[in-house]
Amino acid sequence: MSLREDKKRQMRQHLSDTATRMFLELGFDGVRVAEVARACGVSEKTVFNYFPTKEALLLDRLEGTAKALREALASTANTPIEAALRLLDAELDGFAGDPEGYRRFGERLQAAPSLRAYRNDMMDRFVAVAAEALATRDGADPADPEPQIMAAALLGLWRVQYESLRRHPGEPATVRAQVRRAADVLRNGLEKPG
Repeated sequence: MSLREDKKRQMRQHLSDTATRMFLELGFDGVRVAEVARACGVSEKTVFNYFPTKEALLLDRLEGTAKALREALASTANTPIEAALRLLDAELDGFAGDPEGYRRFGERLQAAPSLRAYRNDMMDRFVAVAAEALATRDGADPADPEPQIMAAALLGLWRVQYESLRRHPGEPATVRAQVRRAADVLRNGLEKPG
């Protein structure tokens, strides 16, 4: 990575971290992009050079998920479920250091309709990325029903982890167990033999 790229990465992280801190203190509607820019010593235009929307500024950490999904699901080293569980474990380990902050962030996110909509749009994008990776892995068309339903089901594990983290902050073992239970449903199928 060049010095210029490193500086850009650091600025992006600084902007996102500052916005997140302010968001936690004041709420989504209580923070303007201009205030984040001022707190970081840059112009509002600079913030928008890094992030297209205020929502993207706060949910920046979701951007890395698309790349990680693409790489993990394209590999045949693990089953798709195991690949997803590895990604979820890594994310959970990242949240374990600040469970109270994560809980507060989740509460603030739930209170802001535009953030919920942005998160849902990102989940749709993740499903498309996952379907493409799974199709490539199996030599199928990403628009076929099989990669589509597999991708949607796998991304459901992220929703399970998010909800479990909100309900059980500071209890990573409980969260991990609930995600594993959901993964077992995927492994065993939705219909049990009668």
